[in-house]
Amino acid sequence: MHTEDLSPWLHDHSFDQQKKRTGETRTLIVIAITAVMMVVEISTGILFGSMALLADGLHMGSHAAALSITAFAYIYARRHASDTRFSFGTGKVNALGGFASAILLAIFALMMAWESVDRIINPTEIHFNEAIVVAVVGLLVNGLCVWILGKDGHDHHHHGHDHHDHHHDDHSHKHDHNLKSAYLHVMADALTSILAIVALFAAKWFGLIWMDPVMGIIGALLVAWWSIGLIRATSSVLLDCQGDKLLREQIRQGIEEVDDARVADLHLWLIGPNRYALVLAIVVHDPLPPQVYKDRLPKHPALVHVSIEVNRCLGDSRQQLYETMI
Repeated sequence: MHTEDLSPWLHDHSFDQQKKRTGETRTLIVIAITAVMMVVEISTGILFGSMALLADGLHMGSHAAALSITAFAYIYARRHASDTRFSFGTGKVNALGGFASAILLAIFALMMAWESVDRIINPTEIHFNEAIVVAVVGLLVNGLCVWILGKDGHDHHHHGHDHHDHHHDDHSHKHDHNLKSAYLHVMADALTSILAIVALFAAKWFGLIWMDPVMGIIGALLVAWWSIGLIRATSSVLLDCQGDKLLREQIRQGIEEVDDARVADLHLWLIGPNRYALVLAIVVHDPLPPQVYKDRLPKHPALVHVSIEVNRCLGDSRQQLYETMI
């Protein structure tokens, strides 16, 4: 059989990972803003001998490094989308970038908690006016970054499906763990700034010096909670956990509602942001061609790689096996 005879069944496995996502551009913009702010704060901190400015500048630098992981993941996934070494494309690079960023977020939370506890044990002098200015400027910059990463911009790509809709765009955005990790990093920065402003005013006006480290601990706990949620979400993708329960039920019902066909094995897993692979084993008394069962699947744009196996019941004398891959 010549290669051209197989052409109707051949397809690439990039699944649109070669297309530039809006999250990539937005992340690069945020990195640029964060880097500029970092340089300004560190240089003015050294110039004016301000520890508050210097510390916040270094803090900005740590988040710029974390955001760089996000940018690298986007660029790597796009440039290697057609690399045949990746069985299902580079979609999981997105989850891997999110996972690495989530680990860094957890480390930042621990550092915040450690520094806050140290401040409770060993109180230090606070230059209120200077610190408040730094916190307010930091909040404005972080607020801008949160807006850039969180605004309603979805990846409006054409996926080769007639049934592509806005619902799909929403889920694609929702499953972009790489973008979510970047968003949580700037949210953590914004939260730190808000808590710092509250604590500094409480200390300046009411003498509640202990508010500063206590707010730091509260912030650390919230950031830790965010990081744990992101670690769970990304690790489930990296470990090929079963996909959306509702979609699995729709697949099962579609196959079993017509005749005596029964789903013996069903594996649905994410191979990228809102991109599912499906392996389905069906047992039936009178097997039909696999395409018949494929047509019974829900018309869901997320199902991009489907393998169907059809088996005759073991009691039958003519046991057959059909396989198809789309």
